[in-house]
Amino acid sequence: MKIFVARQPIFDKKENVVAYELLFRSGNSPVYDGEDDDTATASVISGAFLLLGMDKATGKKPAFVNFTRNSLKKLARQIPPHSIVLEILETVEPDEELLSLCRQLKRCGYTLALDDFIFDEKYCDLLTLADIIKVDFILTTGKERSEIIRRVNNPKVKFLAEKVETRAEFEEAVALGYTYFQGYFFSKPEVLSGEDVPSYKTQYMRILHELGRPDMDFQRMEQIIKHDVAFSFKLLKYINSSYFGFKKTVDSVRQALVLLGAQQIRQWLFLLILRELGKDRPEEIMVLSVIRAKFGENLARKANLPPDMISHAFTMGMFSLLDCFFQRPLDEVLAELPITEEIKLALAGSDHSLGIIFRLISAYEKGEWEAVSAYAARLHISELEIPDLYLQTLQWIETYFEQTRW
Repeated sequence: MKIFVARQPIFDKKENVVAYELLFRSGNSPVYDGEDDDTATASVISGAFLLLGMDKATGKKPAFVNFTRNSLKKLARQIPPHSIVLEILETVEPDEELLSLCRQLKRCGYTLALDDFIFDEKYCDLLTLADIIKVDFILTTGKERSEIIRRVNNPKVKFLAEKVETRAEFEEAVALGYTYFQGYFFSKPEVLSGEDVPSYKTQYMRILHELGRPDMDFQRMEQIIKHDVAFSFKLLKYINSSYFGFKKTVDSVRQALVLLGAQQIRQWLFLLILRELGKDRPEEIMVLSVIRAKFGENLARKANLPPDMISHAFTMGMFSLLDCFFQRPLDEVLAELPITEEIKLALAGSDHSLGIIFRLISAYEKGEWEAVSAYAARLHISELEIPDLYLQTLQWIETYFEQTRW
């Protein structure tokens, strides 16, 4: 049985990722069948924790997982307390049986969260045991969001704002006293005027411009890279890492470019540049860009697209969040880069192969499984192969981050 697992980041006030919520389903049928919550929780326990491995699923960060009454009884203790946050669904009645079960779990060191919380007197006893309360920012208004904190009135409880989709909502949640934040607000750019963009980002734009050329000139690329001593050092340190395993030390930028070749140098320079561009942005923007790039490449290869389209799929993912790095509208940034129209159209929502791959990636990120099935069918990919492609992506990224620490 295939396990579909996607993850959504949970941030603190400084926009550091502190945990991931795991979104999941089992792949018994070719179309999502709306399985019950108990089955879904069992799927993630057996899939993300036992089959995939926690390190791969969440990068060694705690996982928020939905639990029903039955799954709290039968499954919760299968996972070490430090690895998981038990998220009690809003459909679970807070009766004495549940309270007793929660007390036992608390004594064992587990963290308890209440999902989609709406204040009601019947939850008063359960609130004394809860560590985190999740408030849905789509289902609540500004007044309701602050009223929940006031009525709970427990300084030991931390509040998590979920489905936070804009920067304004994030700032509102911070001002109201929320501690954690979940949603795609972090991938929305704060648009700056051209003169406010830091000069070092302009230098990296020059490198991206060269990388976007179909006929990349190695000599010109060498000169551009050598102008940035720190970046040259990082490139050489990277190519001399154990990942490549060259017997002799690579000691020049030109030698590095020749050894890697056009396709590999494009990929690895993209990765290194995004890492540099993201220094003043939430790290998850860079992580998500890399996931999209490699996942897109894997999907394009599985769809038997031509080699140039496989390369375009990688570039598409890498460039999909450039607006966040440069804090300018994406169409403006892309207009300055000599990339193919297929990539630009795909990121604008086109209906050709690259566009469908990008939609599939976006649907997978959000756990929109029916949409994933539909897009997989259009690409002539068995949806049961997609979890393996996603896992391969996470494994590749784990290796990349291990090899590019400095």
